[in-house]
Order: sequence, then C-alpha cells, then structure tokens
Amino acid sequence: MAHTGGDDRASWTATPPAGLVQVLGFPLVLDRLYHSRTHMWVLPAGPDVARIGMDRLGTETSGTLAQLSFLAVGAELAAGRPFGQLEAAKFVGPLVSPVSGTMLAANQAVVADPGLAERDPYGDGWLIEVSLSDAAGELPALLSAPDEIIDWFVGKVEDYQLKGWIAQ
Repeated sequence: MAHTGGDDRASWTATPPAGLVQVLGFPLVLDRLYHSRTHMWVLPAGPDVARIGMDRLGTETSGTLAQLSFLAVGAELAAGRPFGQLEAAKFVGPLVSPVSGTMLAANQAVVADPGLAERDPYGDGWLIEVSLSDAAGELPALLSAPDEIIDWFVGKVEDYQLKGWIAQ
C-alpha cells in the first residue's frame, strides 16, 4: 500500500518494509521505540529482550563509519551510559545505551563492516541485543507513537540542516 496524501512529513513507496517511512529524505521505521537524545532505537524481541541500533539520521550526522566497538557480552548496561564506541569521519565518541540490562550479543557483522550500520540501520545493521533489567520503567520513556516519532525526527532533520550538519 502506498501513502500518497496529506502529510508531507512522511511518505513511502509501493511495498515498503513493515513500518518504513521516508521523512524529509531519511528512512525511518515506526515499529520500534526511539531514544530522542542518542538516535538509538529499541526493538523489543521477546519478554525483557531487545535489539538496539542507530537510526539513519544518527549515522548520517556521524559521517562515514570507520569502526564500531562494544563492551563484552555479559556486560551490565545502564541507560545513559556507554555500551560501545563509534569512530567516524565527523564524530568519535560513545554509543550511549537507551536502556539498562545485560548485553546478550554484539553484532559482529557491523564490527567487521561498520558501513552495514549505515546501509541497513534498521535491519542487518543492528548493534547489540540486551536482556532488559527495567523494561516496565524505561521503555515507556522512549518515543513510541508514530506521530510522536515523526515529529521528533522532522525536528532533528530541520535542526541539523540549520546547523549545516546535513545538506538541505
């Protein structure tokens, strides 16, 4: 089904992946939760388990990814604290966890090929899997409603364009 009318903020083509929309030229998937300050998404994958990745705008504003590294599997994560490191053309710094828990897996495919996180941020470019320690307390604080996610994303794209971090 194709979206063609009304809201210019989000549109998609004939057969999109589930929940995929284009927002001001950037792909965004609406079937997950978003941490608004870090551009990290959280996709619940079972009882108290989630997969975490970075949205396409987050990878775009970092520049070409050169290296990703993560804490060891079994590490205890705290929301707001680093779970890894990103090295890119425009940014070197921590990858900040949107949730607390125990790291169950790190995506070795993105360690070997960091560009995968840019090319397929919502699919094979995921970063880590986590056993959530406070799903009931932390997940409701993340952006979850499609309109809320799109409004946040539009605001970020427009802000980054004004700052010159991305082309208009």
